[in-house]
Amino acid sequence: MKIMEILVRDAVILDVEAGTKSGVLEEMAGALAGAVASIDAERLLEVLVEREALQSTGIGEGVAIPHGKLPGLDGLVAGFARSRKGVDFDSIDGQPTELFFLLVVPEHAGGRQHLKALARISRFCRNADFRKKLSEAVGLDEVMAVIEVEDGKF
Repeated sequence: MKIMEILVRDAVILDVEAGTKSGVLEEMAGALAGAVASIDAERLLEVLVEREALQSTGIGEGVAIPHGKLPGLDGLVAGFARSRKGVDFDSIDGQPTELFFLLVVPEHAGGRQHLKALARISRFCRNADFRKKLSEAVGLDEVMAVIEVEDGKF
């Protein structure tokens, strides 16, 4: 599975306005709901907040991968957001988070597809050069191109 196949271009936020974890989740849920008709922003936000209550999805190195299962969805979808100033996301390394990949899977789907997407994004984000390029990318087209190049490597 390629991330570019599930990444919703219209749900990419180049510079989140929120300065808090809950604010970032709300912005990302709103962006994805605005781009995917079958997603209710409030319900998605509830799902994400419930998941974060279990354990932060801040994986360190300035990256978080908030995710959850949502009823009424046809397939796995993803969004992306970037924070120029960084947000305290309760990351495992205690550092501010700047890059956010949102994954939403249908409620009754098996976990395999979801886990593959999480693993793929995690693999991308271990690459310091990828994180740097994504942070420095100017404009939506460049952000998408950086992700597409990394997606093509695996």
